Parts: sequence; structure tokens; C-alpha cells
Amino acid sequence: MGSSRRSAAFIVAQWIATKDFPSSMLPAGADRAFVQDIVYTTIRRIRPLRKVLGALMKQWPKGELEALLYVGAAQILYMPDVPDFAAVSETVEAAKACENPSIAKVVNGVLRNLIRRREEFEKMIADAPLEERESFPTALVRRWERRFGAENAALLCAWHNTPAETFLARRDGSFVKLERGQRVEDVQGYADGGFIVQDPGTRLAIELLDPKPGERILDACAAPGGKTVQTAWRGASVVACEVNPKRRRRLEENLARLKLGVEVIPELPSLPENFQLSTLNFKLFHKVLVDAPCSNTGVLRRRPDARWNWNEEKLAALVKLQSDILDACASRVAPGGALVYSTCSNEPEENEAQVAAFLARHPDFSLEESRESIPFESGTDGAFAARLRRNPA
Repeated sequence: MGSSRRSAAFIVAQWIATKDFPSSMLPAGADRAFVQDIVYTTIRRIRPLRKVLGALMKQWPKGELEALLYVGAAQILYMPDVPDFAAVSETVEAAKACENPSIAKVVNGVLRNLIRRREEFEKMIADAPLEERESFPTALVRRWERRFGAENAALLCAWHNTPAETFLARRDGSFVKLERGQRVEDVQGYADGGFIVQDPGTRLAIELLDPKPGERILDACAAPGGKTVQTAWRGASVVACEVNPKRRRRLEENLARLKLGVEVIPELPSLPENFQLSTLNFKLFHKVLVDAPCSNTGVLRRRPDARWNWNEEKLAALVKLQSDILDACASRVAPGGALVYSTCSNEPEENEAQVAAFLARHPDFSLEESRESIPFESGTDGAFAARLRRNPA
């Protein structure tokens, strides 16, 4: 299993250096799930891990040594199914692959010292403020405390530190939880396109969209395609737009596996000059879904790295991007049609405030319904959705 720790440490080192998506670096093969568990636990808990290692090291480690120590400490403090002896011996074995032979000795000494002083460090973590104890950016925890109260903010942090279950959404609209450790590809119906991987929290947007046979629907931010698929399964004629080439390829691969004849386009369909909304044109849609790029604060248990990308400046930039996308999509909605806006965020600026600002700019739309999933209440991923109706011509 030393190779698993080597893989995990390599991914953690790459993430520290580049902030690339750790999910895109996970290996294929039988140990993928275990490597993912180590990597996600390390990234999820990196704030208290940094505090512990800072108390154990006179000089802060860099590169391979830093990543290996994070990986080893994460197993000892946060992965109770891994015996201490295995956490130390296998991480030391992984360190022996490093060019510098002294790294293995340092890893061995630091991790054994951590085990000896475990109670001291566990108390240090337990006594730390919520944002340090549960490992989140301070500003994000403060805004949750202001909105939900201290007790519910702690519940939300605990939820996002729980490894996520995997759910399969089926053609009949049901969601089935996958057994832990079971590969999606091994589930009956995978090759036939009988299901997609998606959390029940996605129901909000699909239920408000309410796709019907024969309706022409635009999914404006479609990749990776979960909501596109659920819309097509209900008989609608779907056009899926995705501007990012890499994400568009993933969308096309998912649609091909599911054998769905969905048109995929790289940009929003253009409207002719001097177009009059009173004339129904094939460029318009009965319904438009804007599942917007967002801060992902509703899905931090699935995206543990996203919490470390969060700050107020990035939130403001996302709010502007969402606003621009909504404005661009509004003109694609036919008179009397619906625009459904959704995020996987629980931040008001991206949700209720975004909808209110849109309605102020577009008086020809009105809010019909909005819903929000808050994880400590719903038991599913955090999400928001709103259905906006365009006035008839």
C-alpha cells in the first residue's frame, strides 16, 4: 500500500503547488477509492494538520516532505480505520521513493512523535475556534454564523467534513445510494445508460424546470451533463451549451454513454438583428436552464478543495459572471416561457439577491417559485433554484 500513499502525496503536493482539481489527478485502478479518501481527508483537514505539524517541526517542510507529512498525519488523526502502524510504516515506505534518503527518516520520526503526543494535539484541535477546528476559511465561517447562528454553522461545517455518499439518478426519477467502495462502472445498467451519478439536491432545479415532451429547452451551462440528461429523459428536445472545450468533451462523452440525442453547442444561439419577441422564432426556447458557475459552498463535502478557493473577491466575480449569463439567456426565453436559475451554493448573493437583481433589470420576468436546500436541514447537498416566468407577448 506504500504506492497508494505515494500517489496521495504526489496529488497533495501538486494541489499545494498548482491548486488544480485533485479529482482530475486521481489514479485509475483498484486503489483509487483509498487514494481519494487520503487526498480528500488531507485537503479537507489541512488547517488543523498545518497547526499540528507546525508544533512538531522546527522548520516548515517543503515539497515532497510537506505532502508526505500531511498524508501521514491525516491518516493518524482523521482516518480511524487505518491502524497507526500502517499509517506510519506505509507512509515511510512511500517516502523511500524520494531522491533524498533523509526524508523517510524525518517522516518516521515526526509521525511517531505525533502518535506519542496524540492526546495533546487532539485537545489542541478541540479547543480551537470553529474555523480552525473544522478547517474552513475564517471569513466563510463568520458569514455562516451570521446567517444560520453559531450552532447551525457548526452543523454545516460538520456536514461538509463528512465524506460524501454517491447517488445514482435513474430514468424513473429515483435516486439510489451507491454502496461505499462499489465502482459506478460495475453497477448493472451502466453500459446501457440506465443512470447518472448525481446528488438528490439536483431535484430542485429539475422539478422547477418541469421538462415536458415536445418542449424545446436550452441548458445554458450544461457540463458535466447531469441536469441535461434528466431533462432529456423527460422527453424534452434539449440543446446543451458549454463554452469550456474540456468540459464540453466530458459532456459529450456522458451523453454518448447514455445514448441521448442531445445537440451540443459551444455558445448561445445568436438572435437575428432587430428580432421581435412577438414573432416566435426557432432560436427561442420554451424553457432555459441556467445552472450557473458558482462558489460551490453547497457541495464542499464533494469538493473539499473548493473551500480554499473561496474569498469575498472571487464571490463578487462569480456574482458578476452569473448576472451576465442570466442577462444573455433572458433573450432566449420565448414569451410565456420560463427561465430556471440554479446554483450549488448557499450564499445569498448568488441566490436570492441574484434573482432580485435580475428581476429589477428585467421587468418582463416575474418570480414564480424558489427553493433552497441547506444541508443540515435537507440531508442533501446545498442548492438553490428559482423559476422566473417571462410575460406573454
